[in-house]
Amino acid sequence: MAFLSLLLILQLVYPFGTILLARVFGKERLGARKANPVNFDCACIITAYRNAEIAQPLVDSLLQQTYQKFVIYLVADECPKLGFEVQDERFVLLRPEQALRLKAKSIIHAQQHFKRKHDYIVVFDADNLAHPQYLETINQYANAGHTCIQGQRMAKNLDSSYAALDSMGEHYKNYIERQVAYLLGGSAVISGSGMATEAGLYQAYLASPEIAQGQQQGKKMLQEDKILQNFILKRGGKIAYARNAIVYDEKVDTGDAVETQRGRWLFSYFQNIPNAAGILLRGLFHLNVIQLYFGLVTLALPMFLQLGLALLLTLLGLWLAPWWSLALLLAMGIFTLGILWALKLDGAPKPVWDALWQVPKFVLRQVLGLLKMRDPNKHFKHTEQKKKVTVEHVMRKNGGR
Repeated sequence: MAFLSLLLILQLVYPFGTILLARVFGKERLGARKANPVNFDCACIITAYRNAEIAQPLVDSLLQQTYQKFVIYLVADECPKLGFEVQDERFVLLRPEQALRLKAKSIIHAQQHFKRKHDYIVVFDADNLAHPQYLETINQYANAGHTCIQGQRMAKNLDSSYAALDSMGEHYKNYIERQVAYLLGGSAVISGSGMATEAGLYQAYLASPEIAQGQQQGKKMLQEDKILQNFILKRGGKIAYARNAIVYDEKVDTGDAVETQRGRWLFSYFQNIPNAAGILLRGLFHLNVIQLYFGLVTLALPMFLQLGLALLLTLLGLWLAPWWSLALLLAMGIFTLGILWALKLDGAPKPVWDALWQVPKFVLRQVLGLLKMRDPNKHFKHTEQKKKVTVEHVMRKNGGR
């Protein structure tokens, strides 16, 4: 019990501790502004499955970028004919002849149909929206020498308690697993969309054995974002976090959607444990602090499992080891303060704070999602995207951000 309690205490306390370290020692790593910055050519890949209509606002938001050197590739996999037209040479619509039914396959299909050679590849989900200065900010980080840059995902919709609670988790992870890690000189964790990667590096990732194997696994495939971050970290690289490169993302707004989404994420988390442990050990043996830190972050249990185990051990400790129970209670208190501090520093909006008291119902849905992990092919359904709003509308609701 003592060993497990100690591990949980360390996991519970580390977010608060790393925030403190980042506030004291952290720094932005863009370097000195270049006299003659390069305008990198970006391929913006949008993957749509059965519903390409939802991508219209994203396409519009990209065409309105302050940065102009890019081409949009919309992969419409098993989608009906588009109800909108785009008369712009920077837009390419791709309709695969054979059903792909996998995000990695859609990205590979887009890469095989590039109009020209690109310097960076940027990946979006169809329900995303890009802030007008998204690509301009990405280009600044590319000029600083970063080969993989994760933008900040913010909620596109906060009109339900589940969406607000989903956004709460994103704000926490944005700050703890991305902003703090980046400020301390480490590697951010990839979000799954809104990331830009140097083209040669990304193409090497697409040609990796993990992607080839994953294409045969279907819904049991390890999530593409985890494969990419593992690929980069194993090569000795790291992922930058561009907090001002904002991408708006649709949050789940029903309990059933939470179960499906979290079930898929939890399946991928446990699937990725050997990779995360391998990166941690690689960092330990090679004295690579970036790999060591990244391994610790990606090995950390999901929050509801951390707290659930801590509560269980606290109750057991009342009879077996009272001092450990007290230590776990203190650690849970520090963990709660760390969450609130992260939400404050990341600028979580009022609907997120208002939803705090409803966290238990979100946790219950995550527990139910945990039970769905046993049969991915049955339970991991495609998430339906419904919120078709413009980037101008979302920015007005967010006070221009």
